[in-house]
Amino acid sequence: MAALAVAGVASAQSSVTLFGVVDAAFSSYSNGSRDPRATVLANNLFNTPAYTNRGSAKVSQRALTTSGYNGSRLGFRGTEDLGGGLAASFWLEAPISNDDGATGVASFKRRSTVSLSGGFGELRLGRDYTPTFWNDTVFDPFGTNGVGGNLINTANGFNAKTFGAKDTGGFGGNTNYDRASNSVGYFLPPNLGGFYGQLMYAFSEKTKYSSGTNTPLDAVNANQARTGRYVGGRFGYANGGLDIATSYGSSTVGDAFYAGTTEKVNTFNLGASYDFGPVKLFGELSRAKDKINYEVSPIPAGRPDVNLNGYLLGLTVPVGAGLIRASYSSVKYDYNKLPSPTTYLERDPKANKLALGYVHNLSKRTALYASVARVSNKNGAALTVGGPAFYNLSTAGNVFVPKTSTGYDFGIRHAF
Repeated sequence: MAALAVAGVASAQSSVTLFGVVDAAFSSYSNGSRDPRATVLANNLFNTPAYTNRGSAKVSQRALTTSGYNGSRLGFRGTEDLGGGLAASFWLEAPISNDDGATGVASFKRRSTVSLSGGFGELRLGRDYTPTFWNDTVFDPFGTNGVGGNLINTANGFNAKTFGAKDTGGFGGNTNYDRASNSVGYFLPPNLGGFYGQLMYAFSEKTKYSSGTNTPLDAVNANQARTGRYVGGRFGYANGGLDIATSYGSSTVGDAFYAGTTEKVNTFNLGASYDFGPVKLFGELSRAKDKINYEVSPIPAGRPDVNLNGYLLGLTVPVGAGLIRASYSSVKYDYNKLPSPTTYLERDPKANKLALGYVHNLSKRTALYASVARVSNKNGAALTVGGPAFYNLSTAGNVFVPKTSTGYDFGIRHAF
């Protein structure tokens, strides 16, 4: 009887699927800075000290890397039919570093969700991609991977040393740009005539004190009850060769009870693609605002908002068993400056990127690929295609300013 009971339970379960991607590439990076100051001779009359221009400085690196075409991963997923049109599912996906084997199934931070789906759509719980990230990767010919990934995604999510960013996270210190933990998501059902959409709310899971007078004052225990919270949505339409979607998300990156401040990064983007057959075109517009709300007025030395505006144009061209990829992306940091005096730059930092690539499919699961890209920075922007950070040595008022970043990937990707 026990054996029959176990057999009955097993028959109600769906089989678990093991899946993954192993991607490795030979990669090279070269990031150059230069001294913008001119050589000056000493002038005692005007009390001008001598200065000798220090020229340029370059850092470079060659490496065997991973995830140049698709992110390397190992995952498990499964679905159980509950009857009546209902189904329960799980998805556990771990990042792996197959170049050195150091990172394996130690965490499922790529995605770890459990969900319930039916005619109403899908309710999904756990760590998942944010709605605002999807437009970056879906409407990028390079899928935000490797040296060719677009600058919108780089500036918003993966480069912590750009202007307007903190030491952790992306633009404005946003750690919830690509994925959000502790989230509740809802997805529309797939039978809406091409319309699709999702909503997400991610909990901050911080301690809240009531009454407010119980809020800790010291810096170690400073209350940030809202930091880490994310709310957003994405809605689109796909039919034939057309796919268009817009999204909006708000991530709380900092708040202080006694200071009366709340800092948020609000992101809006619009993306589209159209497949003509011989060529597929891609485009995206993006605007992110790093905003601090002040509850105390007047504001002593308040910080102005910082905007990050960007756009992408790209295409893919099928050639036999291969695919040519190309994109041009650009971002600009817009500082809404306070009246003088101010420490903010007189000219807004900006950068642009040109990327070219080719993918040759050996089979449905295995592909060879090559990508090359170049970023040009202006007015102090510090975006790279990857590799080491720019050389930046400050001595006697001298600073090497980031200028160009160039890189390439030659690799192989196998999916299973």
